Amino acid sequence: MAASSKRKGRCREDYPYMLDYRTRWNDNDMYDHMNNSVYNFLFDSAVNAYLMERCGLHPPDSPQHPLVAHTATDFFASIAYPAVAQVGVRVAKLGRSSVTYEVAVFEQGVERVKAVGDFVHVFVERATGRPHRDGMGTELRRGLERICGAEPAASKASKI
Repeated sequence: MAASSKRKGRCREDYPYMLDYRTRWNDNDMYDHMNNSVYNFLFDSAVNAYLMERCGLHPPDSPQHPLVAHTATDFFASIAYPAVAQVGVRVAKLGRSSVTYEVAVFEQGVERVKAVGDFVHVFVERATGRPHRDGMGTELRRGLERICGAEPAASKASKI
């Protein structure tokens, strides 16, 4: 996990997969910004959309399915209804049966990142509820490798 100060410099180009989400009136809390629990909903939705679209995951009957093992979020600025959130996903670490995603929330038309989170999945066998001895399936791994290991643009720029 990168330091919060580095995460604050994240940009859309750091995330190979983006999903748009039109915020809803009930996403706001009494402080007139998006409730923290909605961020987790967005992270889960963007990651699972990628898994279904690009990794061959079919939730009702895939032999392996992901379980959320950990989440954490750094919040930098608020977003609120009626904004359109853009959720970026990249793989920060790919293990045998687990994956750590870095996910970020941007507001459409606003350059600076609103929040960056870690979202960890462990892939388990549907039949046993345990990780497979050989790890995750080939199609799933290939799909995750496509968005894996890209060094964030903000980190590249700081090294020049």
